[in-house]
Amino acid sequence: MMHKLPFVTVTEKGANFLRGGHVWVYADEITALSAEVENGTAVDVFSAKDRYLGTGFYNANSKIRVRILTKNANDTIDRAFWERKLRWALEYRRAVMGDTDFSCCRLIFGEADAFPGLTVDRFGNVLVTQVLSLGTERVKETLYELLVRLLREEFGQQIDALYERNDVAIRELEGMEQYTAFWNGNGLNLRTDLDGKTEITENGVRYEVDYINGQKTGFFLDQKYNRRAIQTLARGRRVLDCFTHTGSFALNAAVSGAEHVTAVDISADALAMAKKNAERNGLDGKMDFVCTDVFALLTSMAEKGKCDYDFIILDPPAFTKSRDTLKNAIRGYKEINLKAMRLLRRGAYLATCSCSHFMTEENFKRMLHDAAADAGASLRQIEARQQAPDHPILWNVPETDYLKFFIFQIV
Repeated sequence: MMHKLPFVTVTEKGANFLRGGHVWVYADEITALSAEVENGTAVDVFSAKDRYLGTGFYNANSKIRVRILTKNANDTIDRAFWERKLRWALEYRRAVMGDTDFSCCRLIFGEADAFPGLTVDRFGNVLVTQVLSLGTERVKETLYELLVRLLREEFGQQIDALYERNDVAIRELEGMEQYTAFWNGNGLNLRTDLDGKTEITENGVRYEVDYINGQKTGFFLDQKYNRRAIQTLARGRRVLDCFTHTGSFALNAAVSGAEHVTAVDISADALAMAKKNAERNGLDGKMDFVCTDVFALLTSMAEKGKCDYDFIILDPPAFTKSRDTLKNAIRGYKEINLKAMRLLRRGAYLATCSCSHFMTEENFKRMLHDAAADAGASLRQIEARQQAPDHPILWNVPETDYLKFFIFQIV
């Protein structure tokens, strides 16, 4: 086959990985490099038998040496290519999220949309981005310009600003600096003087989003429909929302008619935002806020043998971000679930989740089974859910499948 770009040759293991649908080539899978390649530029990938496997961004600084952009040998990585891919991603979001939720959703979900290392979240008129791949960093100006133009001109959306949240350490592993800034827009008349706070409405609940200082891009959009799923069960119940962050599950419970909701988080800043959100929705009288460690709170309640709640929600941060810490993470997940199961009376409800890719569904289910056995509780599953469809799962890229969410009745 004629080679249009510099190319790498990969092992049979690497070739099978790509043929199977994955989109990464690891450093130890490369056997040859046809020429000196500038980091962040595109290369073709070939098998030992000179079969084309894909084209992607190359970076010698990264363990993920090539991140695949396309497996179509006829593609040219140019402006038209990026415009076509962006339009496809936007059309998908409008289809699966509908007109209402299209205004507040994840527009680009990295590898699941074949944009390596790129996240774009939309909060109304503001786009918030994060770039974790050097190749994407090199073309981001083109991507941002096309994205804003497409949203405005083809999708009829008002976009006022684009803010970059590139303040994550993993960028340094790719050879990039950390920073945050408004993007000046290259003549698109985007604002760069905003205070970093905007209001969104999700499931009928209004939130203030701090996209400059908040975690990740400012708000966790992936639980959108899981939050809605607890509303019916919360009605008329006393709800304990653990790891509430800025109050999203707690607010969904309160707005649906819960008798009372207690929101717990160790972060005083997050709870302050949760209180503001409660006031914004006229719910402050139905809620109280406790700044403490959830593990300590559940332990204290268990020691007292007293539980004032008939619905507990566990939405912890990822307890593991690598396989090396998985065993400790499983112990942490089991501890909070075991204590919650012991506290809840028969007939009460438990919603529990994990947002770690390394805590697989199989591991999570096994942990829940063991926790229930140790608690002497029986679980009746009501729902098993995952991330919202604006965070699509590629079946052959397991890294895109990370959120597990279960709702049970204790029987």
